[in-house]
Amino acid sequence: MTGDGAGAGSRQAFQRAERVLLGGVDSPVRSFGAVGGTPLFFDRGRGPYLWDVDGHRFVDLVNSWGAIVLGHASPSVIRAVRRSAGLGLSFGAPSVLEHELAERIVRAVPSVERLRFVNSGTEAVMSAVRAARGFTGRPKVVKFEGGYHGHSDGLLARAGSGLATAAIADSAGVPSSVVRDTLVTPYNDLDALARLFERHGEAIAAVVVEPVAGNMNVVVPDQEFLPGLARLCRRFGSLLIADEVITGFRLRRGAIHPEYGIRADLVTFGKIIGGGLPVGAYGGRKEILETVAPLGPVYQAGTLAGNPVVMAAGAAVLDALTPAVYRRLERSSARIAGRWTEIAREEGVRGFFVPRVGSMLGLFFGPEPPRNYADAMGVDRKRYARFFHAMLDRGVYLPPSPLETTFVSAAIGPREIDRMERAAREGFRLARGSR
Repeated sequence: MTGDGAGAGSRQAFQRAERVLLGGVDSPVRSFGAVGGTPLFFDRGRGPYLWDVDGHRFVDLVNSWGAIVLGHASPSVIRAVRRSAGLGLSFGAPSVLEHELAERIVRAVPSVERLRFVNSGTEAVMSAVRAARGFTGRPKVVKFEGGYHGHSDGLLARAGSGLATAAIADSAGVPSSVVRDTLVTPYNDLDALARLFERHGEAIAAVVVEPVAGNMNVVVPDQEFLPGLARLCRRFGSLLIADEVITGFRLRRGAIHPEYGIRADLVTFGKIIGGGLPVGAYGGRKEILETVAPLGPVYQAGTLAGNPVVMAAGAAVLDALTPAVYRRLERSSARIAGRWTEIAREEGVRGFFVPRVGSMLGLFFGPEPPRNYADAMGVDRKRYARFFHAMLDRGVYLPPSPLETTFVSAAIGPREIDRMERAAREGFRLARGSR
């Protein structure tokens, strides 16, 4: 391996990819631009591990950005995919697999009375926003600074994820006229949200929120934030969209927002409900969803939506997500967060925090855990980069960005946790010091 963690195979693959792919990658956060060095190229995964093209093995704490919850190549999921693929890859017509997966989701999320499958989280949120506007007849949508809801034009205003990593407020190519009806306010600030509603309330179709923000590190909602948000929506007749693309079925079976005392009008899903294959879904109250074609005037469609292989994979994952799996995820995640915090303190690392909700962990080098986007942007990027590469060199794959979430899979056990603790001790030694 080289000093940047990449072997000869990854370096050669990246050089080749740069000749045909934009930046050599298909998503900016994969580029290692936030941590430096050459991105690793992987060719297989099993259980808690990934192997790169040079044959090096890594404990995976990215897990396809949260999509992999059972571990890589889960046997039951692979069997379901093979069985479905053998019957045909795409029909462009209904299959029973669609409503069978939908039934599982509806049973787990009582507020979802009807839903529609799409191909990504971006499509899910974009479609939910369109349905909210169509149902209310209002133009404006509220989002929170640092909240990333996909790359549709209207929601790329002070967004998180890769945009936060690059410190880009908005995207080039998005006209100001497109985001004119997107209102942005700080996360965890009810007073600011109330002022926004007092000024624009009659024009606000919906508020879209991540119940647990996961694209500006992990930001936990204040106790009164989400209930207060829901009260404002009811008062002004606006809809509440819970973006559970990351959190849905990862933190519990179903959606997490009811745990915070709210009931969303619309909910979006992704990641886990496809077992790692491309998928998204939006659902909610029957009367809202029935404004969507073919029952209503709000148009939304997708040739590959409800793909049979994806539906089979999603059903296999949801069937495997038993209470015992969530208990195991909680135990492992709590152990990792607790021990890494202790090790950092033992190694004299000041200003390190692990905000955690279930199997979502934030590794934050800064003065205090973030409560909003402004706090998150105060992360010590250099210290994170040193820690990242130290862990990579010792066989642990972390998110290649200080503003993304670390995800634990159910396949991680005591052996992997012990290995990660040893690696973390060396990582913290390298991460000591100032900026």
